[in-house]
Formats: sequence, C-alpha cells, structure tokens
Amino acid sequence: MSSTKPIPNLSVMAAILAAVALWPAAALGAGGTGAGHRRGQGAGFAPARIVVSYESGSPGALSAISRAAGARSGTESLPTEPALQAAAELPLGAGGPGARGLLRRAGALQTRVFRLKPGVSVHAAMRRLANRRGVLWAKPDYIAHMASGSFVPDDPGVSHVAGGWQTLQWNFDGPFGVDAPEAWANLIADGAPGGRGVIVAVLDTGVAYQSRGRFLRSPDFEATQFVKGYDFVANNPYPEDRNGHGTFVAGTIAETTNNGRGLTGLAYGVKIMPVRVLDAGGEGDASTIAKGIRFAVDHGAKVINLSLEFSGEVSAADVPELVSALAYAHAHGVVIVAAAGNEGSTDIPFPARDQFAIAVGASTEHGCLADYSNYGRRIDLVAPGGGADANLPGDPNCRPSGVPGRDVYQQTFSGTSPRIFGFPDGYEGTSMASPVVAATAALVIASGVLGPSPTPAAVRWRLEQTARPLGDATDAADYGHGLLDAAAATAPGGPGALAAKRNRTTTTTTTTSTTSTSSAAGARRGSRRAMR
Repeated sequence: MSSTKPIPNLSVMAAILAAVALWPAAALGAGGTGAGHRRGQGAGFAPARIVVSYESGSPGALSAISRAAGARSGTESLPTEPALQAAAELPLGAGGPGARGLLRRAGALQTRVFRLKPGVSVHAAMRRLANRRGVLWAKPDYIAHMASGSFVPDDPGVSHVAGGWQTLQWNFDGPFGVDAPEAWANLIADGAPGGRGVIVAVLDTGVAYQSRGRFLRSPDFEATQFVKGYDFVANNPYPEDRNGHGTFVAGTIAETTNNGRGLTGLAYGVKIMPVRVLDAGGEGDASTIAKGIRFAVDHGAKVINLSLEFSGEVSAADVPELVSALAYAHAHGVVIVAAAGNEGSTDIPFPARDQFAIAVGASTEHGCLADYSNYGRRIDLVAPGGGADANLPGDPNCRPSGVPGRDVYQQTFSGTSPRIFGFPDGYEGTSMASPVVAATAALVIASGVLGPSPTPAAVRWRLEQTARPLGDATDAADYGHGLLDAAAATAPGGPGALAAKRNRTTTTTTTTSTTSTSSAAGARRGSRRAMR
C-alpha cells in the first residue's frame, strides 16, 4: 500500500537517527555532564540555562523535570523537528535498535530551555537529570563565535592613529602576510589570547628585557612577558642584548600588543625566555648554542627560535654537540624553528639543516621568494622576511627588476646603543622570517587544535599542511610547503596529531652568525642562483 505523505528530508533524518542510535549512552555521559571543549579549551555556554528534551505524555512532566533540575517555573519551548515525527514511518530497524519505538512517540517529545535558579550550576542541573525517566537528553546552551572574526589591535606604529601598525607590519596583515588578525581572533576564542601559557626561547644576541645599569628594557615590552633566561656568552644570568638583533626577534614573537604603543607581536601572550648565545657582533660557537638549547628545554620552553646559521661547509659531524642538543629538544617535545640562511643557495646550513628543525625561508611583500633566501627541497616553509624578489621567470608574483618589497619592522635599537629604541630600516632576512613561524607554532600549541600536548612533528605538519601555496609548477618546490598562514594553522579542524619520531642523536666548535641581512650591520645580500 502506497503512502501519500511527503518524504522526509533525508539529510535531516540521517542526523536525527544518528543521534537516536547514540541515546541514552551519549545523552548524559561524560561529555554531557560537563562543559564541552573547543579545540582543547573550555567551550562557552550560558551559565544559567540548560536545554532538555523529554517525553511530555505524563501529567506534570514539565513541573517534575523543572523541580528536579533546579529550574525556575517559566521556561522557553522549542519546536519539535517535523522530520522526527515523520521518521516514525520508517521501516523497523532504521536508526538502530529501539529507534523506531522512540520515533513513534515523536509527537510526545518536548524540547525546552530551562532557566536555572540562582546558585544552581549547569553541571549540577545536568547531573540531576542524568538518570531521570523520560528525559531524552540534557545539554548546556552553548554559545557560538563568529567564524571569520578578526582582532585589530590599537598599536599605532610610527603614526598617531590607533591601528597604525598595519601600515608597517605588512608581514602580519598584508596580501602576502600571515593573517595575524584572524589568528589572534582564533586564540581569543580559544581562551588563550596571543598564545598565553606557552614559553618561547629566543636564542640570540640577548633581549632588551629589563632595565639594569646601562641597559634599558625596550619600551614595548613588559617585565611580565619574560621568564628567567641566561647569558652563555658572559656566563651570568643577565642575557642583555648588545646588538639589537635578539630584541627584534623577540619583538616579532611577543611585543606587547593592543597597548596603544609601538607595534604588535604575533604571539603577544607567550612568555619569552631570553638566552644569549651570540656576542655583540652576532657570532657564537656551537658548544655555546648547544648549552643554550639544553637550558631552554630544561626550563620549560615549548618552542625554540634559532635565527642564526653556520657556514654551509659545516656538517653534522663537525657539530656533534649541537646535533645532540637538537635531538634532546625534540625528544622532550620542544618545537625547533631555524632560519634557512641568506646565501640564495640550495645548500641549507645548520641548524636549519637538522632533521628536527623547521627550516624557514624568506618571502617578500609581493609573495615571491626573497632574492637572498636559501631554497629548495630542504625548506619546510617560507615566511615574510622582506627585501627584493628572486628572479623566478615563471612566478607571476616575482618582480626582480621592479621596486623591491619593504623591509620588516619591529621595535629594537635605533643604532648601537641599548638605550635608544625605534623602528629602524634595513632588517630583512630569514632571521626575520623564522620568529614568525616560531610564534605561530606557539599559537598552534596554545590553541589546542592538536590537543593539549602536541608533538613537535604534529606542529610541523600542521604548519606545513595549512601553508599557502606560492609559485608556479616550475618553482613551487623553492617555497617548501608554501607561505605560513597563521590564521589557517590556528583554525578549527585540519590535520591531527602525529607521533614524534626520534632518530640519530649524534652532534666541534665553529663560528656562526645571525641570519639577517641588516643594512645597519653592513651584511651582504646573496644573489639568487637560477636553478630549476
């Protein structure tokens, strides 16, 4: 016998039957009796309301449930889904055992919002209803967030206008920036603004982190942004900057943000651990850097930034103590980010060459590989480093004969004095790109998108899989997995956690230099070799 009733919406029906098949075990189980979680952080819900679906056939059911939940007498009724009633006509067995009997009573189901009495928590109300006869489910009244929101801080940069930072920090919020405003909004929604809760170690020339003697704290840092570090060059607990490079790097990661002053830091909520391993000229030896890495690991860092490079001739066999320290960091769950070097070569130097380091090349304001950046199959990602475009004829974003892209800006020494600060020109290089990736790694960890304690391998994969492709088919490999996208990396969903892999632990002393091409330091920019 045929029926003339309209066919229910099958997509709605599938969702209903799936929910029915899970009831009652999932209705009021561990996830139902407590606050849910959004990407590892507490999901928001109304503090004085619960939503309850129940059978209303028996007299007094509403008042009985209201009393049991500790709710007020007045409640808001929600309509019963018509497709649920129509589902009662499905053949026996559809939706799982017992589903048909439940669906036949669809007309007797009521869904209401119960407003709780003062002093009654959502958790307590749900516990009271957990085993009550006739209750189909009880849930918090969850609160949604804008899916495409953004957070624009008021930092003025060099202007006197709130938000003026955007005119300088193209690397954060330009067409080929990393989309910091949306990443910031993601972390605010996660309850970890700016990557709060993560420690990032900056192994560099030191940081202008405090006022002491002839040294001043950078005006756009706060004392609370730092944890205890160490000076492995002078062998004392005061890793003051004598160059400006380390302060620039630290500012890129965590300069105070939305304080009406200066510029912004990509992971402004993290704690910086200043570890001085390079001298005032920007040089340091392998053993010193290795000690700095182990110190950072042993004192709670979750991310280490290494904006430094050795000569390309230095192999793993030459620096066993450094290779060992990098393996130590990886084995202890620390993400290592390193500058890929500024020689315009496919020969990636240590420490970026190490298997446990994320090797970061540099891109320009135009979305092209920077002409000085090392490149090729050993590059994991590129991030904004500033400067002129490489000569890649097949890449529509590259303009090597045009006006060079802008430098990268952050607050640091205006000259050589550790007491005078500004936003100097001349900073470009993979040293500037590396801390952008380190900051984003911290944001990923704090966001919870990979769970509460993601492995370094999982974080690397997340950054790679969410990167923005650059280049055409002939030169795409020069960019690694593409341009870092902080917004995509911290957005819901995406790649899951991967098990970290441990490999060799083998790691002589040599000399290293910072990997920025700063005009202030008179560094020479390497030319990009034409290779296919």
